Amino acid sequence: MAKIKKAYFCSNCGQESPKWVGKCPSCGAWNTFVEEIIARETRNGTSFRPASERNVPQPVGRVEHIRHSRVDLCSAEVNRVLGGGMVPGSLILLGGEPGIGKSTLSLQIALRAKELKTLYVSGEESPQQIKLRAERLGVDNGNDNCLVYAETDLGEILTQIGQAAPDVVVIDSIQTIYSQTIDSSPGSVSQIRECAALLLKYAKETTTSIILIGHITKDGVIAGPKVLEHIVDVVMQFEGDNNNIFRVLRCIKNRFGATSEIGVFEMRSEGLVEVENPSEILLSHYDEPLSGVTVGASMDGARPYLIETQALVSTAAYGTPQRSTTGFDVKRLNMLLAVLEKRMNFKMYSKDVFLNFAGGFKIADPGMDLAVVASILSSMLDRPISEKACFAGEIGLSGEVRPASRTEQRVAEAARLGFKRIVVSGYARKALEKTKHKVEEVYVNRVEELGKVIFQ
Repeated sequence: MAKIKKAYFCSNCGQESPKWVGKCPSCGAWNTFVEEIIARETRNGTSFRPASERNVPQPVGRVEHIRHSRVDLCSAEVNRVLGGGMVPGSLILLGGEPGIGKSTLSLQIALRAKELKTLYVSGEESPQQIKLRAERLGVDNGNDNCLVYAETDLGEILTQIGQAAPDVVVIDSIQTIYSQTIDSSPGSVSQIRECAALLLKYAKETTTSIILIGHITKDGVIAGPKVLEHIVDVVMQFEGDNNNIFRVLRCIKNRFGATSEIGVFEMRSEGLVEVENPSEILLSHYDEPLSGVTVGASMDGARPYLIETQALVSTAAYGTPQRSTTGFDVKRLNMLLAVLEKRMNFKMYSKDVFLNFAGGFKIADPGMDLAVVASILSSMLDRPISEKACFAGEIGLSGEVRPASRTEQRVAEAARLGFKRIVVSGYARKALEKTKHKVEEVYVNRVEELGKVIFQ
């Protein structure tokens, strides 16, 4: 009989301790240690390579270079986020809130990649439930290249993967999978760490790509030890709001490419639909110009898009004015209002300010400062701004307008969508004069100059 002993693990970073401690000595988190029962036994290491193959040290100059072509997942947005496709033998972790569409996205990938043999392993649903969702998605996969398997035992899963020899494996989810070599329950720190390590070993030795679906905690981070994110090759976060139809696929970690790309999807009754041009759906068309509405050229990673900014300024009914934002940092809004009050002598301390972005998008780009300030001025003066004008620039505390990052791409996106004017920082003049776009570039150096420019 194996020797049984108890140990305590930090649910945040996976640090092991022989006794319970209040503060984790590794990550500094409080009250994160949980007790687990571990079976310590001597077992032979699991290997998925033939016995004839030996792994020996060799000089780096003599390592054979093998160039793997990326695997096309038949999804332009997912391929964009991964850097052009999936690398064979990679281990990908997909996280997101409950009901955001992780399982739907993974099943769509498995069904639409008809040239790939895929195995969808579900620890949460039966094959009949997966079949119902596949019918709702309306994806015809009559070539039988998508296999469905409902199991939570990792040993059985690895056996079936070895027999089926798929190109891509989807595990839904890693928190439901358990290994019989560990006595703790599924979802515990030791189980997640052990299962992820074995799946990584299998992926590297057989060049089988594996997608792991992971739950997140109430704080918005992927559940389980932090070592899980260190083990995998790619970490993708599926973001969005259940009250809105748009979803954003963001890459947090990518060993085989950049993390600056995002994928945009629209949730419909038939599943997730790719949005190739987010700017067109984030812009509204009105019969006549409205006050408090502007268009800002924003960047998310390396992808430019135009988004509608809406502001409402009204007289405060109580002593303390309200500051409410949707998709924007309220602290940054307070900073911009303080700049307006200091540099342009507007009495913002007596005004309620409400800010909103179209589509429920969350904006963390400082290059949207100019659009936010322009919409506030338009609402406060009740004067509409031309719908063919957009803004891109960052505002400093002294009132200067700084160039937004990747200004050239923002200007090109505005020109592509037919805008006639774009207001940018005067310090970006030299960079923009090198390339001419079919849009008038209006330069401002100070926030005081903005009023003269936008109401022409």
